[in-house]
Amino acid sequence: MEYKTLTGAPKHIFFVEDDLSLINGLSFAMKKQGYEIWVARTCLEAEGLWQDGKYDLVILDVSLPDGSGYDLCRKIRETSGVPVMFLTAADEETDIIMGLDIGGDDYITKPFKLAVFLSRVNALLRRSGNFPRKDTELNSNGIKVQLLKGEVSKNGTKIDLTASEYKLLCLFMENPDIVLSSEQILSRLWDRDENYIDNSTLTVYIRRLRTKIEDDPADPQNIVTVRRMGYKWNTRHRSPS
Repeated sequence: MEYKTLTGAPKHIFFVEDDLSLINGLSFAMKKQGYEIWVARTCLEAEGLWQDGKYDLVILDVSLPDGSGYDLCRKIRETSGVPVMFLTAADEETDIIMGLDIGGDDYITKPFKLAVFLSRVNALLRRSGNFPRKDTELNSNGIKVQLLKGEVSKNGTKIDLTASEYKLLCLFMENPDIVLSSEQILSRLWDRDENYIDNSTLTVYIRRLRTKIEDDPADPQNIVTVRRMGYKWNTRHRSPS
């Protein structure tokens, strides 16, 4: 089966990994799925190949010969909201939270089964490409989302969001002043069988989104926490004093 963009072109995946046997195996499997693959084996090579808007998904090994996939992710996030998946042998919770906190959308630890890897790739691309769009624009509290362009601005200034942050923002803005529980948010945005996405991960995504859209992330006025219930988009926005 080929996975294609809205324009009919195959999905483009940027794969940064230094293990040649893993490169060969995963590249072969992804090409059989209909994906087009670009491969870099070092941070330097990846920086040379990177082009914002060229790729639909970035897969980053954390440990590279000349640096870290975390550093590459930070650089990518300076200009792009493309979905990012980390591959790593490090399975400590702190490593996973760090990867998500700096802008990653998914994290898979080595060793892993090929079927699981492909399922996660397909799910990540499906979520980023098929997020439901009911209107052409969302506008609230100085935040504007142009759904046809996939662009977000705050008080007229464009802000860059990851795919997960974008979907989360749209969900809140499409349900103004409605308290959404963590379970409701997770079931609406992620496949029910993806158990690796939990409340802790959601907390990371919301904290990251708040740093981009709130005037004071430590005292959020747009996405407010409703104790013991969940979160809501607050249209009764308190004006700054």
